[in-house]
Amino acid sequence: MNLGSVPIADTHCHLMLSDFDDDRMQVLERARSAGVNRMLVPGLDLATSRRAVELAEQFKEIYAAVGVHPHYASNWDHATEIELRLLTDSPKVVAIGEIGLDYYRNISPPETQKRAFHAQLNLACACELPVVIHNREAVTDVMDHLLDWSTDLPPQLVGRAGVLHANSTDLETASKAISAGFYIGIAGPVTYRNAVSIRQIIAQLPLERQLLETDAPYLTPDPHRGKRNEPAYVKFVAKEIAKLMDISQSITAEVTSRNAANLFGWTYGNNNLVR
Repeated sequence: MNLGSVPIADTHCHLMLSDFDDDRMQVLERARSAGVNRMLVPGLDLATSRRAVELAEQFKEIYAAVGVHPHYASNWDHATEIELRLLTDSPKVVAIGEIGLDYYRNISPPETQKRAFHAQLNLACACELPVVIHNREAVTDVMDHLLDWSTDLPPQLVGRAGVLHANSTDLETASKAISAGFYIGIAGPVTYRNAVSIRQIIAQLPLERQLLETDAPYLTPDPHRGKRNEPAYVKFVAKEIAKLMDISQSITAEVTSRNAANLFGWTYGNNNLVR
């Protein structure tokens, strides 16, 4: 895959999960060999948020987001909020996430999800950190929360409010999110044969507001669909976007990696300084 010497960022991979316990070091080595030099690891609950921070502090190319996923919103309480705030003291924590709403599985009741979501948006504002947003069959409520929240951001977050992770919204919704300061996360489904509408929408979005993701170990792109996903496979997402935009893969990698650096405040390129 022709990325040349251009580094590439995977802005959403759950490397803290047990799926990687047997070969995490090899996964990281394959990512480096593929040119992936920045990875964001978002937490799903307190335990995985702690683990994400531990990984970020251990490896220079890994950064962390901390938060409570809507599936675990029933566990949200004041003590959880306090601990998440303490975790943000680490210089390697660059976002609050993965947070949002999920009405597909409804593992936590919708009203419980909304309370945890609202509280974590407030936490992000207080910590001046962007948010990593999960949305599944909850687009109206997610956007109502985000558009309201984004009208009163601290200066540090204006234009870099967060990212719609593995975006599946329509063009109008994505455009509204971009206008509110959000980036659009693009993951493995863009490579699927039946994802015609996803590709049509992405082709109409500005590259300057797109981010590359794997969501590893989930959403594995073709040609590895059906197997465990990993950060090295972000190159297949880059390849598909390059084809959609009719640009080179190296330009796709460069622009999206700069986007990630702008959003998460980490260094870009081959600079290995820790934020």
